[in-house]
Amino acid sequence: MKKAVDHLKKADTTLASIIARVGPCKITYREPTFEMLARAIVFQQLSTKAALTIYGRLEQAAGGPLSPESIQALSVGEMRRAGLSRQKLGYIRDLAEHALSGKLDFTRLPAMSDDEVIEVLTDIKGVGVWTAHMFLLFSLRRPNVLPVGDLGVRMAIQRAYRKRKIPTPRQVEQIARDWHPYCSFAAWYLWRSLELKPPTKNKPIAETRSKKSRTK
Repeated sequence: MKKAVDHLKKADTTLASIIARVGPCKITYREPTFEMLARAIVFQQLSTKAALTIYGRLEQAAGGPLSPESIQALSVGEMRRAGLSRQKLGYIRDLAEHALSGKLDFTRLPAMSDDEVIEVLTDIKGVGVWTAHMFLLFSLRRPNVLPVGDLGVRMAIQRAYRKRKIPTPRQVEQIARDWHPYCSFAAWYLWRSLELKPPTKNKPIAETRSKKSRTK
């Protein structure tokens, strides 16, 4: 992890400033299991507080940690009373069916490439590229995941790099070109930067230095 952070600090002075303010990298990982992916589906497009409440109710209805078998045993009514929308309960049921049928084998995912994992996971209803990226980053612990579609990452970039508008996924890729092969750590720092007070109105360090170099 130190190697990744040192690389990012040298590669991008604006990101280096964020790293200095946030402090040590403390990514919380989860095991690459059915439960993790089901959790990711529940959390889609919800506030953390609301998602935690719904997920807790779902676990209570299932009688413990979620598994393909416990989801299959729940009725639609029980899942709805937990707070799940019809769409999301359909997604979680499809996930359970994939796992039970063997189409999705969680034990094989760690040996797959990032692209292969994304292809397998996005075959499940309700699992898009964003969810696959989160699984790669927080469960499979892949070091070079760049979630270009994540709103938090894009908002953090807009604020830190003084962009007038939220950057597009393509613009995120351009800004991140020097972050490789440690984009996962950069994304984590960008998420954490949203918890900090907004930076001062001075221009980013990187931009200031580049202008000085042009005047020499």
